[in-house]
Amino acid sequence: MEIKRLFDFLTHQIEQNPDAPFIASKVQGAEGKVWKHYTFKDTQQMVDRVSQLFINLGLQKDDKIAIISTNRTEWNFVDLASQQIGLINVPMYPTISEKDYEFIFNDAGVQYAFVGDADILKRVQPLMGRVATLKGIYVFDKVGGVPNLLDSLPQEVDSAEITRRKNVVTEEDLATIIYTSGTTGNPKGVMLTHKNIVSNIQSVQQVTPFSERQRSLSFLPLCHSFERMVFFSYLAFGIHIHYAENLETIGENLKEVKPYCFTTVPRLLEKVYEKIMAKGNELTGFKRKLFFWSIDLGAQYELGGNKGWWYNFKLGIARKLVFSKWLEALGGEVQFIVTGAAAMQPRLIKLFTAAGISVLEGYGLTETAPVLCANRMDEKERCIGAVGIPIPGVEVKLAEDGEIIARGPNIMKGYYNRPDLTAEVIDKDGWFHTGDIGTWVDNGFGNKFLKITDRKKELFKTAGGKYIAPQVIENKMKESRFIEQMMVVGGDDKKFVSALIVPSFVNLQDWCKENGIPAESNEQIVNNDKIKALINEEVEKYNRDFGKWEQVKKFKLLTQEWTVEAGELTPTMKVKRKIIYERYAPHVEELYKDSETNLN
Repeated sequence: MEIKRLFDFLTHQIEQNPDAPFIASKVQGAEGKVWKHYTFKDTQQMVDRVSQLFINLGLQKDDKIAIISTNRTEWNFVDLASQQIGLINVPMYPTISEKDYEFIFNDAGVQYAFVGDADILKRVQPLMGRVATLKGIYVFDKVGGVPNLLDSLPQEVDSAEITRRKNVVTEEDLATIIYTSGTTGNPKGVMLTHKNIVSNIQSVQQVTPFSERQRSLSFLPLCHSFERMVFFSYLAFGIHIHYAENLETIGENLKEVKPYCFTTVPRLLEKVYEKIMAKGNELTGFKRKLFFWSIDLGAQYELGGNKGWWYNFKLGIARKLVFSKWLEALGGEVQFIVTGAAAMQPRLIKLFTAAGISVLEGYGLTETAPVLCANRMDEKERCIGAVGIPIPGVEVKLAEDGEIIARGPNIMKGYYNRPDLTAEVIDKDGWFHTGDIGTWVDNGFGNKFLKITDRKKELFKTAGGKYIAPQVIENKMKESRFIEQMMVVGGDDKKFVSALIVPSFVNLQDWCKENGIPAESNEQIVNNDKIKALINEEVEKYNRDFGKWEQVKKFKLLTQEWTVEAGELTPTMKVKRKIIYERYAPHVEELYKDSETNLN
């Protein structure tokens, strides 16, 4: 069948494999939590019942509903049910503020909200008196006094009415409005049509190594355009999706599910690596030597290259004795991991690939539905440190100032209620201006790859008139195993570049133990002169890759990691520079209180 609308993917699977398992969440059983699976046929039946609930509530085509929940099967039921009768789903992160919820509900005109649990309900319920369009709230968990979604579903559905409504939904209709969290100002509602997302899925299908009837684990938020597109890609391939219980149980769920693949953001893979290194540091004697010998060997790995039989022989030993345990920690059957949303440290991609776990970086934005570029499974079609080759059907090029611009059927319809902002980013020829600065690089095998160098709005000039691209410096410095997070600071009135650094306390504690340095608290660590000297050495090492005007001259070590919960990171782990700058203003002032450039 010809697929033009998102719910057509489900129809296709029902025609081909109605009884194959599709989605699963853990639910409370008599003897603890158990996986509850839904086949494609089960899913369609649940979707139809939710659609009937919407019809009974009086919702009409183009009306808006909201979903605010962690990943679970009910999320998909509501999403697909809204799509097939022409409603517009407005998904939101469970972690954003009540103020943001109120803005989005009012801006979109949300009529009904579907929330995951009591905690989210507490932040959404007060909106019943403040959002004129909001008529009701349903909860996925059982919470007293509020209707539960599954308990509220009608037993009988009017199939003819649902079919009638399905038939009037076109590929040009809006499927969703996704509000980008942004690092400044109010969220913007990105309008994506069925065609935008379907075209992106069909392009991704041609370049990703998804395989029919495999298993996957999903834990990135479905409200984000990346995981939403991945969900429909899994649906297109008939992949059996399992939803992780929460971020803390990912390790356990990986071992249960044994996924063929999963998607993640770099920060989570960095956490996996840190745990692996922490265990390695606990080893003694020969096992410790073998572990770090394998790490050093992995650091020498070259994509698509052949370092000779002796290297390959040693790598085989390392994979059997050390790296096989990495694979076991990820379930034992992972063939590849797809990552996006932020830059992945090249040394980690190299290590995971050497271990036999391919990490494929991609690039895109919510406004591009979302994928623009992706690395491929063939190592000669990959480039570490770059985000890949443009996917089929999408044009990507660099504007005169180096800004990445894109054109294709995946480009959003515009920002909801904001034609002025739409006109700022989509020009008269249909090119979407991403706001990212990039360059093309060669991987040595004749393929050109896009490399992101910075955000256009984040570039700044020093007092000497030199441009600074902070992300380039930060990403390079974070290759150090002792630097966890970093934000470069400077500006027109500053003579040099400085940085706020959150060190890797896990690795520093091990280093302190080896060197007989007290490390009872983060404060004690960052205030130790030997630690300052160590970080200074790391900064100086990576400074060599930059011009003198770009080099970090001073830094301040911080005691707390930046988090989404504290409002310092976006839900996709991007640094909120303005907030961090304001929060740590006294430290920044201290760095520039005189013209000296002595570190700390």
